[in-house]
Amino acid sequence: MIDAEWPLPWVRASLELAVLGCLLDAPLHGYGIAQQLEARGFGRLKGGSLYPALGHLEGAGYVEATWEQGEVGPGRKNYSITTTGKDFLAGGLAKWKTLTEALDISKEN
Repeated sequence: MIDAEWPLPWVRASLELAVLGCLLDAPLHGYGIAQQLEARGFGRLKGGSLYPALGHLEGAGYVEATWEQGEVGPGRKNYSITTTGKDFLAGGLAKWKTLTEALDISKEN
């Protein structure tokens, strides 16, 4: 990962939720997800970060992958979020919000 807006441990910790968020509007292939993540401040992800996360999300039932045959070049997998994935994302974002509120020491003063 290069040029991430946030420290690498933060990117790693939030990557799966961010990937699910990218899939809310429409299915995407890996490169499309990587482009959206880069635009959101995650930097340029390498396949060694993104594809293991996608594999975990697929194994957990949070995303489904379908194979799309390329018209000219090779085929590719398109990923879409499942209902279970949407529920996981909503719960994860709520927990993340609770964490950031707990870390906000400005509220104590």
